[in-house]
Amino acid sequence: MVTISPFRALRPQPANAQQVASRPYDVLNSKEAREEAAGNPGSFLHITKSEIDLPDNIDIHSQQVYDKAKENLNAFIQKGILFREEKPCYYIYQLVMNGRSQTGLVCGSSVDDYEKDLIKKHEFTRPEKEQDRINHIKTTGAQTGNVFLAYRNVTELDKLIEEWQATHHPEYLFTADDGISHTIWVINDDHTILTITDLFAKLVPATYIADGHHRAASAAKVRKALGAKATEDANYFLTTLFPSNQLYIMDYNRLVKDLNGLSEAGFLQKLEQDFKIEKIDGALSPKNLHEFGMYLDGSWYKLTSKEGAYTEDPIGVLDVTILSNNVLDKHLGIHDQRTDKRIDFVGGIRGLAELEKRVNSGEMKLAFSLHPVTIQQLFDIADSGNVMPPKSTWFEPKLRDGLLTHLIY
Repeated sequence: MVTISPFRALRPQPANAQQVASRPYDVLNSKEAREEAAGNPGSFLHITKSEIDLPDNIDIHSQQVYDKAKENLNAFIQKGILFREEKPCYYIYQLVMNGRSQTGLVCGSSVDDYEKDLIKKHEFTRPEKEQDRINHIKTTGAQTGNVFLAYRNVTELDKLIEEWQATHHPEYLFTADDGISHTIWVINDDHTILTITDLFAKLVPATYIADGHHRAASAAKVRKALGAKATEDANYFLTTLFPSNQLYIMDYNRLVKDLNGLSEAGFLQKLEQDFKIEKIDGALSPKNLHEFGMYLDGSWYKLTSKEGAYTEDPIGVLDVTILSNNVLDKHLGIHDQRTDKRIDFVGGIRGLAELEKRVNSGEMKLAFSLHPVTIQQLFDIADSGNVMPPKSTWFEPKLRDGLLTHLIY
């Protein structure tokens, strides 16, 4: 069973919440962050993307950038933009996008649980991305990035959280520029805090990383590096836990630059080995597993996997695996999607028009739209100890940075 803990969040005064809240550091490049924070000295991007306050030619992984993040964090505290909670609390975080809401519990999750695989993973991490977060955490003493965890929902927890929402006023309530609303409640009652902690310890056997593998790995490595100097707070990392009945996974689509020397007719002929191919009118967002949309030379095609063209194990049955094995690797020579420059990925939030646009411009040759991975597939893969192909899941809406920060020293 899993161990979670309340924590003393570093958070904005209610009047500053919307100004401080920023999109996650890893969905923006430096140029985009500069533009988004322009004219807003209270944006949390000054802490998570602190290169925006340094010359344009700065190496974003230099110690100067991490030192600037620490300087800016201290300034936010000194100016009263951020304050530290007086006692350890849990927090309820509700997001609403396009009329659909999802509600999670913000807490500290145990680094020991991560190392014991009670917090299950489904992706490989990249050392350079880990090192960036390690340096940021060690320099600032703060975990600023939230790790998005899922768990199989528990009725007692669902009911407790719903009752707290219904009987207490939220601390923060605002709608961001992208139309997504963010509402946060503070759970500061000792009995309720103990009840939540006990319910997770008794009824939740495991949690699953949905988004934030690098942030989780970095928190664990910082704790290890601190050794005997590690504080009790360093034994936990910042997470938001969402029950499985609240989650929505979007498609994560692919773009490819060329046909690996094949003609269009030759490529289509080769696809017939593993797929039934049907030319269709209009863009296709697959409604069923093992169906794919393909955009090539101004036309959309529906590809349906033939029986026997894939395996039924947790990894082999995934549509991202089928596409990888039977198209990208087999015919297009793309063997490692993490490093090959001929492939790009587009989250479903951007829509199929983005695929058409980039193919029509000549930047890319073809695009594939996929059916989203299901939450059950994610659980099955993590439980089996396997990992998904890269860029398999896209979760929306995303949590904002800056509303709740976990200090480790």
